[in-house]
Amino acid sequence: MSADDFDQIDFLAGAVRRHSHEEVAPMREFLVETLADGGVEARVDEAGNVLASRGDGTGDGGHVLLNTHIDTVPPGVPFERDREAGVIRGRGACDAKGPLAALLAAFLSVDPGEGRLTLAVTPDEERLSTGAAALASGTDSPLEDVDAVIVGEPTDLDVCAAAKGRFEGTIELSGANAHAAEPESGVNAIAALEPALAALRTFDDRADAPPTHPELGAATLTPTVVDGGTATNQVPADCRLTVDRRSVPPETAAGFREALLEHLRAAVPEPVDVAFEFTDRPTPFLEAWATDPGAAVVDALAASSGGEVRPFTAATEASYFAPYAPTVVFGPGVLADAEGAVAHAPREYVRTEDVRAAADALAAALSTLVDGG
Repeated sequence: MSADDFDQIDFLAGAVRRHSHEEVAPMREFLVETLADGGVEARVDEAGNVLASRGDGTGDGGHVLLNTHIDTVPPGVPFERDREAGVIRGRGACDAKGPLAALLAAFLSVDPGEGRLTLAVTPDEERLSTGAAALASGTDSPLEDVDAVIVGEPTDLDVCAAAKGRFEGTIELSGANAHAAEPESGVNAIAALEPALAALRTFDDRADAPPTHPELGAATLTPTVVDGGTATNQVPADCRLTVDRRSVPPETAAGFREALLEHLRAAVPEPVDVAFEFTDRPTPFLEAWATDPGAAVVDALAASSGGEVRPFTAATEASYFAPYAPTVVFGPGVLADAEGAVAHAPREYVRTEDVRAAADALAAALSTLVDGG
C-alpha cells in the first residue's frame, strides 16, 4: 500500500475491531504495520509510544507534531460499520481512533517540503499518561524543536485552544475514637465533614482564587468519594473525602494543594487535624493550558475546517505539550450528542464523513504550517 492508497475509513474499521482497553499491543502493531505499508518506518520507544517522522526539517519549513492515543476505556463495545447511516460504532470509534485515522491520513499525504512532520501516538492516555510524560521529559524529545502540536480528540471539527487541568486528591480528617454513648469524650471526624464541605463550596470565593478564565470559565472543585468510621457504635476517628479539581490557568497542582490546605484548616475547628494528599501517580497531573487564539496553528486549522475556536471540555495530554509550542486539540466525533454520552459510552460512534473532513482539514492546515504554502 502506498500513501495514496491509504483509506482512513478502512483503517478506522480495523482499529475499532482491535480492542485496546486492557492490552494495546495488537493495536500498536496494526499502526506500525500501516505506517510501513505507507512507506514510513516507525519505532516504538521504551514508554510504548509509536514515533514516526517525514521530512528532515533542514530547510525553512515548520515542524508540526501530531499526537493522539491508542488506548480506550473498558469495557469493549462491539464493532459495527453501518454504511447506510455512515457511521462506525464501537469502543474507541471517536475516542480516539477516529481522530487517529484522520491524523494518519494527513501525515501520510502531506509533502513536508523543507519542514518536518512527527507522529507521536501514546499508549495510556486514559490512565496515567506515561507515554506522553516520557515524550515531554526525554532528552531526545521530538518536542524540543517543534513549532506546533495538534492533539487528536473528538471535537466535532472545532479547534480547541485551551482546556482545564485535572487534579485529584484526598482530604483526611483525623479525630479520636470514643464510645458513641459518650460522644463528647472523643473527636468525631465525620462531623467535621460539615465545615470541610462548606469550605469546598467557598474555596473559589477567596481573595487569591484564580480569576475566571476568558475561554475556560471558572475552576471547579467537586467532592466525589467519602469514607469513614469502622463501627456503628463508635465515634469515628478518621474520615476521608476525595475531591476532583478542574483548574484554569495560572493555577498549578502545587499552588492548589497549598491553598486548599490553608482554606480547610481555617474552616475545620480544632482538635480535628486536616491533611491533603494528591492521589498517587507516577506522572504529573494534567495541568490547565491555553494557546493564543491568534497562533498560526489555530488560524490554519480553523480556516481549513470551518470549525469554531473554543476550549476542550475534557483534560487531555495536550497539557504535556503546550509548554513547548502552540497546541490545539482537533478531530472528528463528539464527547456527547443530543441523546447523551458518546465517548466512553456503549453507543460510541463516529461519522465517516467527519473522519474524511477532519483528514482534509488537517492536510490543508499542515501544508500551510510545514512548508509555508
